[in-house]
Amino acid sequence: MTRAFFVWLHRWAGLAMAGFLIVVGLTGSLLAFYGELNHLLTPELYPAARDGAALDAATLARRAEEIVPGAQTTTVYFGYDAPVAEIGMEAAAGAPTLNFSTLYLDRYSGAELGRMFWGAVPTSRAGIMPFVYQLHMTLVAGEIGAWILGLTALAWTLDSFVGFYLTLPAPSERSRKGFFSRWKPAWLVKLSGSFYRVNFDLHRASGLWLWAMLFIYAWSSVYMNLNGFYSRAMSLLFEFQTPYYRVEAQTSDVEPMSWEKAQETGRALMAEAARKDGFSVEREVSLYAVRDKSAWEYRVRSSRDIGDKYGQTSVWFDIATGELRQVSLPTGGHAGNTITTWIYELHKANLFGLPYRIFVCALGLVIVMLSGTGVYIWWKKRSARLAHVRRTEPRPAPAERTPA
Repeated sequence: MTRAFFVWLHRWAGLAMAGFLIVVGLTGSLLAFYGELNHLLTPELYPAARDGAALDAATLARRAEEIVPGAQTTTVYFGYDAPVAEIGMEAAAGAPTLNFSTLYLDRYSGAELGRMFWGAVPTSRAGIMPFVYQLHMTLVAGEIGAWILGLTALAWTLDSFVGFYLTLPAPSERSRKGFFSRWKPAWLVKLSGSFYRVNFDLHRASGLWLWAMLFIYAWSSVYMNLNGFYSRAMSLLFEFQTPYYRVEAQTSDVEPMSWEKAQETGRALMAEAARKDGFSVEREVSLYAVRDKSAWEYRVRSSRDIGDKYGQTSVWFDIATGELRQVSLPTGGHAGNTITTWIYELHKANLFGLPYRIFVCALGLVIVMLSGTGVYIWWKKRSARLAHVRRTEPRPAPAERTPA
């Protein structure tokens, strides 16, 4: 295939992705500081830390169902640094549909702090950052949006190699300069050039300098939005444990075990996994009743986690019997899963503290810049081609006059 083909491929792939990458770049910059921005917008959801024992997941689940009669708890998440629990809820069988999806409770008192429909168009300050998150992950278009962004991420991953190839100097028998001497201009931005030239240099040089990070963000986006393809691809290259949430939906009429029993079972299974695999549990993070998988997920932060916050160590077990289904370790188990954890935490700006989060915020803006300069370069070249065609088109001969 000729270089001209790859230029064509890079151009049209970039144009197809530009709008989506601008959206995810801008929202990603905000999400690098999700906690701080959400705290600023909704201080009422962040009660002050205090001494004493926090309520456990089962107690919080029951407390939520007492506050909202006719609803059932689906998830209890308290992975944040602040003493707040995020309770996912849905209408119980035969009950009216809820006008919210998430209830916020104080982890110490069990008092309600707020409620909202997570990720919907915001009607209050509390909904702004969850909406930004959903816009980033699904374009606020549910599964269809996730598929669109997943395909965009896959195209971005492949196009990153095409873009890198196009920065390489074209083979030239006449040039006496070495390869690296001819490649050097691709790494530089000539600010004294024309506006078009500066845009071109920014597009090419930024893509080179940040190529590795851009690739990590593209491939980790495939993991988050096109997980089936990602799992199969990683399984071809590395030892990889397919996440349990990838199993097919399992309909079951059995009654789930109680929240108290699920919590007890999760703790026992996690303790056994820690003993067997040689890790320590630092704190609990969440308990999920995943009914469409007929399973519970009990998640903790452990010594196998690498992120600054939260935790990804979990056990999955049968929703009724408590039989172990899967132990999911973020690192130290399967090579493919360890790599996945690293690129996922890098994507979420959950490593290396504040300096890296600032870098991720800036990287989101760079992605916007790369998309914008790419569109501008295409538009200028297209305008130049059209102008050239107009100049070189033969003009029609003047019509002959008919004698009167």
